[in-house]
Amino acid sequence: MNRNTLYSEIFVDELARSGLTAVCAAPGSRHTPLMLAFAKHPDIKVYSHLDERSASFFALGLALASDSPVAVICTSGTAGANMYPAIIEAHQSRVPLIVITADRPAELRHSGANQTIDQIKMFGDFVLWFVDTALPEANPPAVAIRNLRTTANRAYATANGLRKGVVHINMPFRKPLEPTPVEGDVVEVEPNPYPKEELPYRNPFPAGRPFTHISFTQEQYPDSSQADNLMRWIGESPKGIIFCGDRAVNHQTQTIDRLSAVTGYPIFADFTSGFRYQSQYGTSEKLLEAFETFLPHLKHESPDIVIQIGGEATSKATLTYFETINPKHYVLLSESGDWISSSHKLTALIQANPLSTCEYIAEGIRQIKEDGEYLPDTNWVNKLISYEATTWQVIDHEMQTGAYFDGGVVYDMVDLIPNESTLFAGNSLPVRLLDQFGKPQNKRIYTYANRGASGIDGNISSALGAGAARPDKPLVAVVGDITFYHDMNGLLAVHRCGVPITLVLLNNNGGGIFHRLPIKDFEPEFTEYFLTPHGLDFSHAAKMYGLEHTLIDVTADNAREHFRQVFSESVNARKSSLIEVRTDALRDLARRDEIVKAVQENLSASQ
Repeated sequence: MNRNTLYSEIFVDELARSGLTAVCAAPGSRHTPLMLAFAKHPDIKVYSHLDERSASFFALGLALASDSPVAVICTSGTAGANMYPAIIEAHQSRVPLIVITADRPAELRHSGANQTIDQIKMFGDFVLWFVDTALPEANPPAVAIRNLRTTANRAYATANGLRKGVVHINMPFRKPLEPTPVEGDVVEVEPNPYPKEELPYRNPFPAGRPFTHISFTQEQYPDSSQADNLMRWIGESPKGIIFCGDRAVNHQTQTIDRLSAVTGYPIFADFTSGFRYQSQYGTSEKLLEAFETFLPHLKHESPDIVIQIGGEATSKATLTYFETINPKHYVLLSESGDWISSSHKLTALIQANPLSTCEYIAEGIRQIKEDGEYLPDTNWVNKLISYEATTWQVIDHEMQTGAYFDGGVVYDMVDLIPNESTLFAGNSLPVRLLDQFGKPQNKRIYTYANRGASGIDGNISSALGAGAARPDKPLVAVVGDITFYHDMNGLLAVHRCGVPITLVLLNNNGGGIFHRLPIKDFEPEFTEYFLTPHGLDFSHAAKMYGLEHTLIDVTADNAREHFRQVFSESVNARKSSLIEVRTDALRDLARRDEIVKAVQENLSASQ
């Protein structure tokens, strides 16, 4: 065996676990690893053809009659092009096909190499999903193997979804294509990779169970199979977490809160979730927001189940925690069916309305509890609640007694912003600071951020657009200096479109977030090409666009009092103002690390 053999066998096995039973193939060379993997799999029948056109139309007929996905594989070059008519027919007729084209490695593309053409998205809009997989690696990391598995799961589920059709997977391989040994290639499969995961090449679930179970429904509520599965998983999981990520609830929180109440699971509310600042919950003890700071203290202690609604976590610490734990069940509720898991640890993706699903499941769990069949782990919940309380106690103390910094600025913003306000977080540092230091409040704040692609472009314009949607309520936005620079022209909409804004500018004279990355140790390139100090005076921009401007230096003795006064006056009077807070990125980061260290020490002392 070698890396090509390993990747192909894992991919084919995961297709079989997902439900694939048939593949059609024509002869060739580059798809040799796939051909051998399909040929040796006991649950997949191979239909051999002499040319790709016949193979693909045969697969079309087989899928049409069986109403289940059929795979078709071919070598590189024009072989795939010969399948185009069948792919068009499958798309138009909504017949589920999984088309797998082998390809040459990237260095041979656009090189004049024989039998090498551009196969990227070669079937255009006639496929539901296209993936160009990574080249097999000699010693792949755990996430690469999980990605390979989940790609197979998603390919089958997408082809067989509510709108059936074609999925195209393009798989490049380097020679040797045959299963000859290659020195350095890791090919051994551990019998049980969890929890250590050095070589997680074997699916940890029983035969016939895919790595990720993906299900769809055309209804708002989950179907009986989805509901039964989720209630069963919850029933066998005393320790759980409900994680609400980006735009999880659109400020409709009641049903998720009900699910938390009946399961006993705490809610981890990301700043961008729309859950964190809701007046009807205020500082509910099971609504947790300080998890970025206390999660490292949990180390590798894992819940039995994670139920995720919305996007991924904002903070790196939270993402790292979810990557290192190994819950028995990791379930994503997604109305669109979009995949949201960069760690590829999902064990189930349920496409149904998340809020309706929570409502439906909560009622089912309530009935189970009445029969005495459900026993949540109260020690787990109480531990997390205690960690949350201790974390905020330490942060509160540090904010009152320690040096002022950018985290203190956003802490004060959330404290002072009026009820029913709109708060927009710029990307890079501001959204992360709000996620970590935006303390729970007993008031409703409508929170937004552009976290789809997380770019720093257009943030001011997006903030003003969000404010225009609720024109009778205060609008606050907080952005970094590079983000501000990117969208200064967006300020024209303040007066042109009539949207008053209190804009807090955290100016650390460059890309301060890069101080959190390893590149910080490489000078002079770090300062010149990553930190990019600019020395700009933004008061001129405020004057140009008709905003009041206030400059605050966080190192000044009265910096905090000055900021709180100016911010309160602006937001309550609904002025259009730019509050520029000049900070030092290294000093800010050191202050943040001090607070995190103080939290960890207090948590250790309390145990």
